[in-house]
Amino acid sequence: MHSSNSTISARNMRPGLFLAMVTAAQWLARKINERRNCNALMELSDEQLKDIGLSRGQTESDVHVYSRY
Repeated sequence: MHSSNSTISARNMRPGLFLAMVTAAQWLARKINERRNCNALMELSDEQLKDIGLSRGQTESDVHVYSRY
């Protein structure tokens, strides 16, 4: 007989599927963090950006590498 329990656990999944889910979750977390950083930069005034060595144009492009921890 088949069990009616539809709960998914790491033990019941194939290793490749579990790894894909973990990788997708990490990617999503990274994108959320990048968006949070971008939003924080956009809230700064031009004078504040100048203090940290950025221009408004740099904050609107993905060329610079800036990370807030």
